[in-house]
Formats: sequence, structure tokens, C-alpha cells
Amino acid sequence: MTHPLILSLADPGADLVTVGGKGASLARLTAAGIPVPAGFCVTTSAHRDFVSACGDVVPSAVADAVRSAYSALAHGNPVPVAVRSSATAEDSAELSFAGQHDTFLNVTGDGDVLDAVRRCWASLWTERAVHYRAGNNVSSPDMAVVVQLMVPATAAGVMFTADPVTGARDTVVINAAWGLGEAVVSGDVTPDTYTLAGGAVRSVIAEKTVMTVLTADGTATDPVPVPKRCQRVLSDDQVRELGALGRRIEQVCGTPVDVEWAVHDGQFTILQARPVTTLPVPFEVWNDTLLGDYLWTCANLREAVPSVMTPATWSLARSFALPPIAGHPTSGNIGGRFYLNVSTAMAVLTALGLAGVARRTATQIFGEIPAGMPIPQLAVSRLAVLRATVSAAARLGRDFRAYRKNLDALVAANPRRCSALRARISATSSAGELARLWRSDIADLLVACRTFDAGARQAGAARLGVRLGELAGPSDAALLLSGLHTSTDELASLGPVMGLARLRRGEITAEEYLQAWGHRGHDEFEISVPRAGEDPAWIKRLLDGMTSSPEDLLVRQAAARAGAWERLRAAHPREARRLAGKLERAAESARKRERARSEFARSFWVFRVFAQRASELTGHDMFFLSFNEIVDVLDGATGPLAAIPARQAAYAHYSALPPYPTLISGRFDPEDAVDAGPDASAITGFAGVPGVVTGTARVVSTVEEAEALRDGEILVTTVTNIGWTPLFPRAAAVVTDIGAPLSHAAIVARELGIPAVVGCGNATSALSTGDRIRVDAGKGTVTRLG
Repeated sequence: MTHPLILSLADPGADLVTVGGKGASLARLTAAGIPVPAGFCVTTSAHRDFVSACGDVVPSAVADAVRSAYSALAHGNPVPVAVRSSATAEDSAELSFAGQHDTFLNVTGDGDVLDAVRRCWASLWTERAVHYRAGNNVSSPDMAVVVQLMVPATAAGVMFTADPVTGARDTVVINAAWGLGEAVVSGDVTPDTYTLAGGAVRSVIAEKTVMTVLTADGTATDPVPVPKRCQRVLSDDQVRELGALGRRIEQVCGTPVDVEWAVHDGQFTILQARPVTTLPVPFEVWNDTLLGDYLWTCANLREAVPSVMTPATWSLARSFALPPIAGHPTSGNIGGRFYLNVSTAMAVLTALGLAGVARRTATQIFGEIPAGMPIPQLAVSRLAVLRATVSAAARLGRDFRAYRKNLDALVAANPRRCSALRARISATSSAGELARLWRSDIADLLVACRTFDAGARQAGAARLGVRLGELAGPSDAALLLSGLHTSTDELASLGPVMGLARLRRGEITAEEYLQAWGHRGHDEFEISVPRAGEDPAWIKRLLDGMTSSPEDLLVRQAAARAGAWERLRAAHPREARRLAGKLERAAESARKRERARSEFARSFWVFRVFAQRASELTGHDMFFLSFNEIVDVLDGATGPLAAIPARQAAYAHYSALPPYPTLISGRFDPEDAVDAGPDASAITGFAGVPGVVTGTARVVSTVEEAEALRDGEILVTTVTNIGWTPLFPRAAAVVTDIGAPLSHAAIVARELGIPAVVGCGNATSALSTGDRIRVDAGKGTVTRLG
């Protein structure tokens, strides 16, 4: 069988084995009618003949074939061509080999073309290529070479048909600069960035100081004329045209692609397309600030729900949420965190004629609201708010009546009930059995939880606190509202520490303590978080860390409270007599509220065990489904499972961000959350591989200097190119002055999974070797810490 030495890009036989990854990709595009420069491939058979000849001289048969193909392409006249390596392992769905092998541009004449082909073959054995293959367990390499007509581009760049940072498949990201695309790919210029989503174009126009141009003997880097430096390279219509071309290429390849393109005489040409090898999983957007203009707060919520919630936990929270008011939410999920809508609450209070005390009361319930902070009003009439309030009040009234009637009995029965349910859940042996248990018994626990939630919502002393503050001042008001824990009636919030003291004195056993308080913890309403009682060493650690007596602290607080009471009685004797009874009733209400909250948390341990067992029986992570979806999956449905990866990605994404502000007004992007660290000033650039790294900076200007980079240091430099690649595995993160999301530093770092922020502009001048810095590659920020 004769193996061809040359194949046209239009030849049906131009497959991966014969013409390598790049050649096969261009052949597929050519067959699909994508505008690709005409050309031919020097096949892997020609390369094997070259190797067999000891690799010194190109065999005459191969040389003759290349000359003949070049002459046919040039129609007998010397024309400039691009000569590109095309190894059989590159441009695959697993590995791109981006920049590992050589490309030669603006090559003219058959002698120079032959020499460029030979040098492409030789690039298979450069240090960087060998290092790359070894790191990715690639053996037995083979090389073809693509020869194409040179495009004298006026502008060029790269395009991703999915967002390389967020993974969003509905977004096209384009980098563009003047001249040939080499300046963009190599990172020599910070290009324009165009983002196309849903037909809308968002542009970031960079100052493009240099460009790659054609010369008589190849290419060179020239300054961009001053008038064009800050001029946009592509119009919005061109962005849409190029994006549509990218979508066609994506359909041909069957996967999101990384495309090199050029434009000449207003026409786009595709120079290369390869699958994206390290695209992040797209994540769901959890951001209810997009629902309208409201003031949100997480005060009094962050203690109970301090972290990002999984979808299972959020589905529970939503089931207990107050109903909307005239279509406006009363609570929301902002970046996975639980917030209450102050605007809705204020609208209700105002509609009820409580406008005079609404803001002060809201401050007691929702936390401090700065005097100068406006509270956006609902765009609905007072009558609509009143109607919605009456409807909501009917449901709340039922819950509160059940709370007053049933709370004591439910609190007494709940510990035994929850213990029994956890045991029954653990004993289930099939998904169907677990689903039946949910419907027969566990779902009823939600009804009890509604009563516990109604009790936990009791504001109790909100207005009383306002009045005490007016009479006694904030400090004494706080003292007067204390004293809820008495010798005859325990405050559940103090239960764990008081029980520990009793355990240390031998008054109760460890098992009794576990049964009473094993359900309480730092994140007790997030059901993916293990309960304290699941850790066998938990009680011992508590005892070892207990250095003072809680009783002593209570005694000291009682004395301070007595002093505050005497001051109030001396200053306002009549008010003090009237307030005494109110304070006692408020204390009793608070104790009930805390008992309800404790049993609410105990019930969540049951929901946690249910989700755990569902995960074990199905083999899927059920914490990333709502409880309705979990039951559907247990019943045999498979549709909900498709949502799990995007939700896992969202949870990881939002969990990596610093906590958001307590008060949020209007639309808010969780990416803009401010982390109040030692130094909040940040160097900003383009986001690379998402991740947050804290470490020591190594600031260098040359690759020789970079050899001093130690494992785990953060590499900070002006720009990187192919010669830097072997150094990347040492770096904990990479920061560059010049570049874009699709430049060398970003592409190589992305492939190796190294967080990177590129195109910062001033990183090397603002940082010094030895600086302690934090790189947040998901946000594109670099912060010096102290």
C-alpha cells in the first residue's frame, strides 16, 4: 500500500493519523465550507521517511513532492505561505499542545518552504515539547506539516466559543489586535476583548502598542500608529459576524473551540480551530438582586446561615419563607447566601400605619440601617400591599396559632421523634423505600418545622427594645433585655455551654449531653455540613477547651443588669413599673423562641441524614437538588440529575468569594464583594484560571531570572512566551503585565490548572519579590497583604 506524501486540505483522506491534529481540523473546516486559506499537508508518511533517513537531509522524493505541491498552490509563482506543525497528538479534546511546536510565517520560495518543513519536524524534539509530552504521558509522536497561503491580515486574534473563565456555553469571547495574530497568541500585546452573549456585544478596548507585521524576510514587531492604539479593532457587526462563524465551527467540531482568525479586505479567514481542553463547568446564577430594586440584609441571618447554601438547604429555606408581598419577595438567595428583603417589610409596616416607627423597628429586626441609606420603595399601591399583607397574615396567623397551641408538646416530643427518624432513614435499603418513608413520615416533620419556624420568628422585644433605648440608652437597654436564662428556665442558646459545665461536674453523662446538644453547630442549618454529634471526639475537644465557668459569667451579668434596672427605676419610676411585666413576658417569649429554634435545627439533622442516604442509594450528590427533586430521583426520575454539575460549580464559585456586605441595595454582583483584608487595594487584570492563592511573589523580567522561582511562589512578570512553559508547574499562580484571557500565560496556566491574572499593566512595578500577595484569579485581582 502506497502512503501519500502530500494531501490537499480538501482531500477526504486528510485525517488525524495522516495529517495530524491541525491538518485534520482544517480539512474538516474546508469540507464544511468554512473560509480557510488554501493549502496542503506534508503527511506523517513524509515525516517517517525523513526520520528513516536519519533526519539530516530531506529525502528527494519528499522534497520533490513538497516543491510540486507548493508550485501548484502558487500557480508557478513564489507566494508567501504559513508553514505550521501538525502533530498527531495535538488539537485533541484532551490536549491542545498550544504553542509547543513551531510555526513559520511569510515563507516564500520552495527552498525556504522545505527548510521550514524540516524545522517543524525538528520542533517535535525541543525541550518544551518533550517536557509537555512527558507531563501528559504522550509517547510515540508523529508529525505532519500544514502549508497554507499567507493571509496579509490587517487585524487578527483568537476566539473562544465558550467563556474560558466562567464556562458559559452561550457566550463568545474574542480577542483582537492590529496586524497578524502572533502578537495576541504570544501575549506581546493586550488586545481588545469583545464578549458576545444573546446578540449583545460588550467591549473592552485596550491600548494596543505593538503589532506583528509582514516583512521581506518574515515577520517583525512594529509600533502601532498612535491614532490606532486606542481605536477599536472590530465593530459590533463584525463581532456578531465572527461569532456566527465560530458557532458554525463549533457545530462542525461538536464541542466548544479555540479559534485563530484573521481579517483582510473586510473578509474573515480561519487559520486554526481546536477543541477547548480545560473549559470550566458553567454554573447556575444565584442572585435574587436581579429581581428588582430592594434593600436586602443578612443581619440576624448570617449567624444562623453563615456560609453559602447548597440547593437542598435553600429549598428548605424557601419552604419556610414568608409569602411574597404583591409579587415582591420577602427573602432571597444572593450568591448562595440568605438575605431578607427590607423594602418589603417596610412597605408592610408603612401600609399598616406604622411609618413613624417603621425604620426604628426595622433596625431592631434587621440590624443597623445607616441613617443616610435610602430604602427603595415597592412600585405598588398601599392597597395592593394591604391586600397581600392580609393574605400573608392569614397564613402566618395559622402558623402562630399552631405555635401557641402546640409548641410545648412539639418541643417535648421532637428529640425522640428525630432520633427515631434518623435511625429509620439509615435502615432503608432501596431508593423506593426511602421515598415512601419521606411521604409517610419525614414530610410531616416539615409541618412541625413550620411551627418551630413561627416560634423562631417571634420578634418579641423589638418595639420594647426601641422604648428601652429611648429611656435608658443602648447599653443599659441591652442589659435590661438580658437575663433570659434563669435557674428555673433555661435559654436554649446557652444550653450547650451550660450542659458542658454539668457534664464536667458529673451531673449528666456524655450520651445525655450528645442527645441534648449534638444537633447544634456553627452552620447548623446548612444540611451538607456534618453535625457536631457526628464527630466522636467532639465532646472531648469541648471539655479540653473549657477554661472558665459559664455560671460565673452569668452572675457577673446579673449584677450589671441589676445596676441598669436601678438606674432606669431612678430616672423613670412610672415607666419602670410598666416595663417590668413587659420584660418578663419578653423573656418568656425569648425562651420559647430559642427552644423552637433549637428543635428547628434538630429537625434539619433529619433532613441531612435523608439527603445523605439518598446520595448513597442513588450514587449522586443529592445536596445539589431540591427536596422535591430528590424524591423524584428516588422514584426513578433522571431529569433532575442534569442540573447537579452546574449547581456544584455555582456552589464552589460562590464559596470562593469573600462574604458579601450585610446590607445590599439594588443590583449586586457577588464578584464585587469586598474582602476587608490587611490591604484592600488590588492590582486588576483579566481573570484566568479561577482560584484564590496566597503566597510569596517572585517578580522577574527574564526567563533566566525566573529560574530562581521556587515551588509554590507566585510568578509575576511582564509577559511570558513559549520558553517559560517548563517553569509554570513551579508557580502557585501567574501574574503578568501584558496579556489577555487567551494569551500564552492564560492558556498554559489554564491547561495546567494554575490560577492566573493577566494584562494587569502595573503588576511588576507595584510588587516586589518577597511580597505576600493574594491572587484571586476568578475576580482578576491581585492584592498585597501588608
